[in-house]
Amino acid sequence: MRPKLRPGLIGAITVCALVVLVCLMADRQSRSVAREQERAETAGMLASLRAEIESTINGNIQLVRGLVAVIATDPTIDAARFDAIASALIGERSQLRNIAAAPDLVIRFMYPLAGNEAAVGLSYLTNPAQRDAALAAMRAREMVLAGPVDLVQGGRGFIGRLPVFVDDPSFEGDVAGKRPWGLVSAVIDVTRFYEASGLLREDLPLRVALTGIDSDPEDARVFFGDAAVLDEDPVVADVSLPAGGWRIAAVPRGGWTSTPEGVVHFRLVLLLAGLAVIVPAFVAGILYDRHRRQARELAVRERELRILSRRLGLALETSRIGVWELDLETGELRWDERMKELYGAPARSSAFMLDDWKDGVHPEDRDRVVAAFEAAVRDETTYTAEFRVLRPDGTWSWVRAIGAIHRDASGHRLALGVNWDVSDDVRRKMQLVEANRSAEARNADLEDARRQMEQASLHDSLTGLPNRRFLDERIGGPGRPDPSAILHVDLDRFKQINDTLGHAAGDAMLVHAAEVLRRGARAGDVVARVGGDEFVVAVMSAVSPAGLCALAERIIGEMSRPVPYQNHECRFGASIGIAVNEESDTSSTKQLLIDADLALYRAKNRGRNRFEFFDASLKAEVVAHKTLADEILGGLERREFVAFFQPQFDARTLDVVGVEALARWRHPTRGLLAPAAFLSTAEDLGVAPLIDRAILEETLLQSRRWAAAGVTIPKKSVNVSAGRLKDESLIDGLRDLAITPGELSFELLETIFLDDEDAVSKRNIAQLAEMGISIEIDDFGTGYASIVGLLQLRPARLKIERRLVHPIVQSLEQRRLVASIVEIGRSLGIEVVGEGVETMEHVSILRDLGCDVLQGYAFATPMSSDDLAHFVRQGSWRAMAA
Repeated sequence: MRPKLRPGLIGAITVCALVVLVCLMADRQSRSVAREQERAETAGMLASLRAEIESTINGNIQLVRGLVAVIATDPTIDAARFDAIASALIGERSQLRNIAAAPDLVIRFMYPLAGNEAAVGLSYLTNPAQRDAALAAMRAREMVLAGPVDLVQGGRGFIGRLPVFVDDPSFEGDVAGKRPWGLVSAVIDVTRFYEASGLLREDLPLRVALTGIDSDPEDARVFFGDAAVLDEDPVVADVSLPAGGWRIAAVPRGGWTSTPEGVVHFRLVLLLAGLAVIVPAFVAGILYDRHRRQARELAVRERELRILSRRLGLALETSRIGVWELDLETGELRWDERMKELYGAPARSSAFMLDDWKDGVHPEDRDRVVAAFEAAVRDETTYTAEFRVLRPDGTWSWVRAIGAIHRDASGHRLALGVNWDVSDDVRRKMQLVEANRSAEARNADLEDARRQMEQASLHDSLTGLPNRRFLDERIGGPGRPDPSAILHVDLDRFKQINDTLGHAAGDAMLVHAAEVLRRGARAGDVVARVGGDEFVVAVMSAVSPAGLCALAERIIGEMSRPVPYQNHECRFGASIGIAVNEESDTSSTKQLLIDADLALYRAKNRGRNRFEFFDASLKAEVVAHKTLADEILGGLERREFVAFFQPQFDARTLDVVGVEALARWRHPTRGLLAPAAFLSTAEDLGVAPLIDRAILEETLLQSRRWAAAGVTIPKKSVNVSAGRLKDESLIDGLRDLAITPGELSFELLETIFLDDEDAVSKRNIAQLAEMGISIEIDDFGTGYASIVGLLQLRPARLKIERRLVHPIVQSLEQRRLVASIVEIGRSLGIEVVGEGVETMEHVSILRDLGCDVLQGYAFATPMSSDDLAHFVRQGSWRAMAA
């Protein structure tokens, strides 16, 4: 017989079964809630991390958008302004590594430049690695973010490319009035971006993985973090970027918890306290914590929204941009304070209608602007317009408007936009249009004048002959006839006629000379005036040397005949240089002119009123002169010009009273050269003052050495060229040298200063006296000095030229001449120096004539500084004189 089940046991079994079932359900629910809580906490942390990533990337992009806005308003931005703006953007608070601007898709600006020099000049259109991304940004008309990519200069980065469009009403491309300017690209450093976004925090309780290379959220490749996270059932969120997005996945750093903490205790509590009380309390706690987290996040977002609102308000205030919003259903229009200022509306007014705006538009612009607005509303496209606004006080200004159509959450259609004053821009544009119109008219007038002047520019206005430009443009060269010979004619004594009878007489002589040349030249030859009194005859047909001689003699003969002018007979001549175009020579017309000029130079040096041919010997002279000139310049650089010193002696006591510093050239191959070998060429080069300066500096240096060695030389004389004496910077240069007053004198050739009216030379002489530098007249008696000139200059010494001193031993007449010069010096209180003293008989005669100082080979030849010191210490000249 089977035992019967008791109701109590059945009830107990039933209750036990129910309890077991409830506990199992509660346990399972507990583990599920714990997992959801863990995922919710992970999602909360991930949301915060995502917000930091979006804020960081958007912050960097907004900085660059500011630069794009600057370029859009000022497309002619230069490198300096670009660097100034870029340097302000790339700071400690941004993760920008560098910024580049590429007008017309060619990189022109780069900041910073260091390390990125190779990128400057890169064309996106010709670079396969950059072309597609650049064109994609221009087509999309919005920012394209690429990366992360490996950077050439090291590291990795994201590259944001932002297209730049500028306002151009004449542009008729994809978007009328918006002409593409180029690209602005910015490199965001990966490491700094990750640090700023909090991804590299050591205390980050999550393991994350970022996917979406090149802002493509569908790209599942991981570019940051651990790819294994994707296989661990992660929490996933989308990161919104200015163009595209990324996907971020996260799991707790230690992985998901397999068994919730306190499960045993929870099960005991369930058994002891009952599931009916525990589960609601546990769920209530979870809900409470979740509510608190959501409340904190909401407060943070509200605070960030207030900050952004303040920034937007400040930006609108400083830019003077007015904001408007129109309810397209009701026609109600809302204006901010700046809009009211633009339209002259009362500040206290708050309610406006669409008709109020229409009434404010200038009548001439109203139909066009209203039609454009209605078309934008109808097609729900962007609205842009530029028009005049009439204010109630009768004044008007130009306004630019931009607006867009959108719908609110309830589907209600609204139009939102901005207005700003562009009166200054419009006025400048109108001024530029008017200036351009005026410039075009002036250009037309100038073109007419140019055509009229073209013919006149090829001929000399006085003689009617072709000029130098005619020769350059019409003779010789590709497709133009080559002359067989060139005659370069220069008028002799023309300056005297011009100076004595006036410029009118000079012009008459030039006209006469031009006529002589016309008559003398053959048919087909070109006669041109190429300078003041210089003419050229270009012989265009074959001619023999004898024929050229005959032509030159005929010209010289005609030029030598007297020319009557206002009761005067004017006489002048002509010197001619001839250069022949040899068939084997490839010389150009320009070279023929140079050769003829060199031949003319030789003709004038050989007596004038004659002609000379350019030949191999003259060419050799030119080459030799150039070689010597080059060697002189090299010698100056290598300090090959040195000073030699010839002592000067008191005529009575034979004491050394001074030295004359003489220039010598230690030529590397020709040995020691005297001035006669190089001075003329140095003067032609204009470097004689440099040689003078070098000798002066060495003289001062050696004088300090002599003094240190106990050798006393009271006076040092150095030569000064005419060019240096006329140098306005002479005195300033001397003040840099340590010159003791009274120790130095400058020797001037008689022919370069006396009776000269040069103001700079006279001023320099006066200032030299103030510095204690005396003046000596060298080679006195060979020039054209006058007593008046001596009285004006008041030199300290006169040096009688050696050619006057040498014959006094044999010639009584020459002795009287030297005595006269000595007497002139005495009467004017000027010391007299006799040069060229070669014998003791010269010494005796000059002493008896009253000469004060003697200098010459009878005592000593020019010598080096060390030899001079030895000579003075030895005193051998005294024994020789005795």
